[in-house]
Amino acid sequence: MIRSILSTTALAALVTLTAQSGVAQSIAGPYLAGRQAARHSDFEAAARYYTQALSRAPERAGLMEATVTSHLGVGRIDRALPIAKLMESRGLRSQSAHMTVIADLLAREEYDTFLARDVETLGIGPLVDGLLTAWAEIGAGLEDEGLARFDEIASERGVRGFALYHKGMALAGLGDFEAAEALFVDEAGPLQQTRRGAMARAEVLSQLGRNEDAIASLRAAFGSSSDPELSAMVLALEAGEVLTFTHITSARDGLAEVFYSLAGALRQEAGPDYTLIYGRVARHLRPDHVDALLLNADLLEEMEQFDLATAAYKQVPDDHPAFHAAELGRAAALRQSGKQDAAIEVLEQLAKRFGDLPIVHSTLGDVLRQQDRFEEAVAAYDIAIDLTGEEERGAWFLHYARAISLERLKEWPRAEADFRRALELNPGQPQVLNYLGYSLVEKQIKLDEALAMIEEAVAASPDSGYIVDSLGWVLYRLGRYDEAVGHMERAVELMPVDPVVNDHLGDVYWAVGRTREAQFQWMRALSFVDPDDADAEADPDRMRRKLEVGLDQVLEEEGAAPLKVANDDG
Repeated sequence: MIRSILSTTALAALVTLTAQSGVAQSIAGPYLAGRQAARHSDFEAAARYYTQALSRAPERAGLMEATVTSHLGVGRIDRALPIAKLMESRGLRSQSAHMTVIADLLAREEYDTFLARDVETLGIGPLVDGLLTAWAEIGAGLEDEGLARFDEIASERGVRGFALYHKGMALAGLGDFEAAEALFVDEAGPLQQTRRGAMARAEVLSQLGRNEDAIASLRAAFGSSSDPELSAMVLALEAGEVLTFTHITSARDGLAEVFYSLAGALRQEAGPDYTLIYGRVARHLRPDHVDALLLNADLLEEMEQFDLATAAYKQVPDDHPAFHAAELGRAAALRQSGKQDAAIEVLEQLAKRFGDLPIVHSTLGDVLRQQDRFEEAVAAYDIAIDLTGEEERGAWFLHYARAISLERLKEWPRAEADFRRALELNPGQPQVLNYLGYSLVEKQIKLDEALAMIEEAVAASPDSGYIVDSLGWVLYRLGRYDEAVGHMERAVELMPVDPVVNDHLGDVYWAVGRTREAQFQWMRALSFVDPDDADAEADPDRMRRKLEVGLDQVLEEEGAAPLKVANDDG
């Protein structure tokens, strides 16, 4: 993988340079800074530092490799290209360098030059090389050879789905929709069943005059749920319009599809940094490939490169059918980077423009709830619930999320009704059982039902520290201290550095007379409190007070009921 190349070949270059102290001193700083940036997937900084180091030691193969890879991670094929060409001219084998040179040739549609390359020494990998060659042959006017090559690839073990998906796309791109549909229906593989594959097939069916079949195929793939892009397609089909086949309009589009489809497959097996490079090349070959853009932005989020992800999402044109999806992604990236107000603003604007989309309102509700803006969250969830059919898969969560907001607003009757509605829609859901059961115990009502709910939740999620903690804590609140001990100890095993869980265990230990162990747990809990977390549930002042005077005195000071007699053998 490319990450391993960064950590081995570039390191080898530095080790070699160390023997030449003058050169080593001049590049050590930028090299180490680049390596650190690369380890954190900060491609922008890595490219800058590696380029600086390479300018001082231009002969070093490891630095060339690292610099090319970093530029690819940012999507700057043009900056990686001169270094990649130099590496090839020197006979250096490098997947990232070969990918860069190939991307440039294909973007300029120099198919003959690409086909003349020796894939054994200048290729990317067997599957990608084969698919690229087939599409390049079609681009060079050798359609029969290209289609035959897809068949040849399909005969190889494990890659039949890839080959036939691309052959179907190629046939449709060449206008042979009958043959394309025959492949889609008879050789349906995993790629044909993706969102992109399903939409391509709908366009093929429409070209064949089979709009009703196209609608049925979309319903089978996506159910009754929809989004602006799918809705627009269905409306056009219902109106009798013939959909243009937009997924492949040229061989270059097909070549971009190779990198995009492989990126989707690699995501299940490779790291996001390696997968991102395939997505970057897909967009280089086809700048309007919005699906590739969304994939890249999602990968950047996964690598916690939130600023780059935000910038990527913002590149989706506001008139594109996927604009709402991009804005939802941008809001998520802003949230994760700590820019909560900016995220809320994005979602509020989106709600004005796409007011009929439940996901927009539910997402806005989630962000508002996490910011403790519960009244506004309830209003957003109200709209989302009104727009969502109760039979929809996610309807239970909307009631659950609204119930949490209502509970925080101390509107318990409405909250309880929502919790119970969520359980009707999703019976046995452990999060709902846990929250509702815990709330009932805190209110000292329906205690038998509450305990049964939490026990059911633990049975469903025995490795959830939060839920196991709830069971132990509920038993403690019921005065069943001995029974609580084992569950609280298990919760701490599952969540050893959670301050609330450790604090709870301390209280339980105190209740059974194990005072020294209780004090130890309170000290542990106090050490785990994050002073910068304003939303933390842990109360460090209460922990300190318990350490000073004990839990019994704290309860008396709070006006709470005293503990029952401890089971301490007298």
